[in-house]
Amino acid sequence: MIGRLAGTLLEKNPPSILVDVGGLGYELDVPMSTLYALPSVGEKVTLLTHLAIREDAHQLYGFASNSERHAFRALIKISGVGARTALAVLSGLSVNDLAQAITLQDSARLTRIPGIGKKTAERLLLELKGKLGAELDGSAASTPSDGSADILHALAALGYSDKEAIVALKSVPAGTGVSDGIRLALKALARG
Repeated sequence: MIGRLAGTLLEKNPPSILVDVGGLGYELDVPMSTLYALPSVGEKVTLLTHLAIREDAHQLYGFASNSERHAFRALIKISGVGARTALAVLSGLSVNDLAQAITLQDSARLTRIPGIGKKTAERLLLELKGKLGAELDGSAASTPSDGSADILHALAALGYSDKEAIVALKSVPAGTGVSDGIRLALKALARG
């Protein structure tokens, strides 16, 4: 299994890139988030990879971070979600945004991605709930409070953005009840 490549970036042809590793050119498909993080052509690059072996092809996928690769692998494990759909999701949302959408069960955020319909979005949210984002520090998926999702929903219902709600949630101590948590989060929002 090829887990990592380090070499010289030769070409960028979205969604594919070509990396020269010791005279051997590896063609990789990458999400747009990774593509934007790449250096200029001719410079050194290091990417984490995922190798998919099918009957008709060996396909290599590249990622700028371990969290992107982890999200990609979680996505392709879902029945009916292939590598192209997984790349589209990671191109349309950052890993943190995807983790937040899963925590909030926000299918509308996923349906904005080309190729993701309502049914697919709902299946992704159901299958990934509790699986994706657990290791992401600072994401809504990793907050210790059992009522964090309820607090986030309440703040969203009051008109606060997901980003504002998550920042406010960080000021709520772990184990705080939902009603107290909402009150503390609103105080934090009023101050900030």
